[in-house]
Amino acid sequence: MRIIVVGAGEVGSYVAHRLSREGNDVVVIDQSRRRLREIDEELDVLTVLGSGSSPVALAEAGLDKAELVAALTDNDEVNLLACMQARRAGVERTVARLESPDLRGRAGLDVRRTVGVGMVIDPDEEIADEILDLIAFLGASDVKEMAGGEILLIGARLGAEAPAVGRRMSDIGRDYDPNWEFIFGTVTRGGETFIVRGDYTLGEGDLVRVVCKRRGQNDLMELLGLKKQRVSRVMLLGGGRTASKVARVLCRKGVEVAIVERDYERCQELSEHLPNALVLHGDITEVDLLVEEEVGSYDSVVALTGEDDANILACLFAKAEGADETIAVVHRLGLLRLLDQIGVDAALSPRTVSANSVLRFVRGDVAEVATFLEGDVEVIELEVQPNTVAIGSSIADLGLNHEILVAAILRDGKAEIARGRSVLRVRDHVIVFASPELVPEVHRVFG
Repeated sequence: MRIIVVGAGEVGSYVAHRLSREGNDVVVIDQSRRRLREIDEELDVLTVLGSGSSPVALAEAGLDKAELVAALTDNDEVNLLACMQARRAGVERTVARLESPDLRGRAGLDVRRTVGVGMVIDPDEEIADEILDLIAFLGASDVKEMAGGEILLIGARLGAEAPAVGRRMSDIGRDYDPNWEFIFGTVTRGGETFIVRGDYTLGEGDLVRVVCKRRGQNDLMELLGLKKQRVSRVMLLGGGRTASKVARVLCRKGVEVAIVERDYERCQELSEHLPNALVLHGDITEVDLLVEEEVGSYDSVVALTGEDDANILACLFAKAEGADETIAVVHRLGLLRLLDQIGVDAALSPRTVSANSVLRFVRGDVAEVATFLEGDVEVIELEVQPNTVAIGSSIADLGLNHEILVAAILRDGKAEIARGRSVLRVRDHVIVFASPELVPEVHRVFG
């Protein structure tokens, strides 16, 4: 499939990376020579220098042969113009990143239809949703609902006190036989991510990702050394769009929310729109301000400015002061290992949440996709289609690649952990772990 990605920023470059790994013919358009040079060195894609709104640049990218255009710049107008030209050229599927609430909402529906936008993504809103999930699971690095909420995907780095440390996977499986409520999918250790098997022994510092039936979450969290907390106080460091979205939801739930924002006019806006939140004017790295507001007394402290250094420093100080959980929004992936070493509990990036939405749209038959900042394997939810080899077969008989794991099945609204003996039916939803290179095989078998 030929795919044109407009914008080589944080979101566009990650999407291009993921799509090219699946064997797609990807072309990236951007106005920055430096960014295109970096992408040429890192990715197996074609690049075009120019604006995504330029007919010349789009033609050079092969618009007449494209099946999908993903316009992912931080400029709404450029994204809309790229989608409009794509639709006029006969491109069936278009994605636009839109930050303006007027364009994303009902008021912008006619504009989107006229222009031909097939799907809208908003990284700020999706980051806000992930923050809200993480706040509820103290110590988790990833939390995602799948299968209509019947399945949870939970990631966590194992601390020394976690009961799972030092245990073989086969022994854990035996403890919970015959009715498993969860299954370990991947382990990341020493920068390498792999499907975990029965002979593996979990160690301190392992980053694990586990698929869990909702009713089994308490047992899993105990095993991983996590706590499900009832949040009463949250401090948000930075008052941008993401922060306002998180604060609005938390305030509705009766949570005490404090927001620190250095722009005075933005503070006034937040105070008007969030009357139940405490809005503080100041810099998130101002130690005196954080001490005065007792940052260490909050259940969760979330740093979500556009400045990685400030986010990390503020989280470190909050943790040192006694905050139970710190979450940092980061944009430079090179900082991830540092965060683990210095004790920041969880990190989020706009690139992964946006890529998940785009990948779901590109693949068509996929209900959910989860990719991660750390670890190459992704988790896919898709519906078993008629006339595929999976129908009537047990998972063990499918002959799947050893690096593909079918973790769970949703049938008639009821979730079950998959076993080798599980027989699949048409319209089952399956939750599968696979690397990008093996996604085509997953589609061949199930989709």
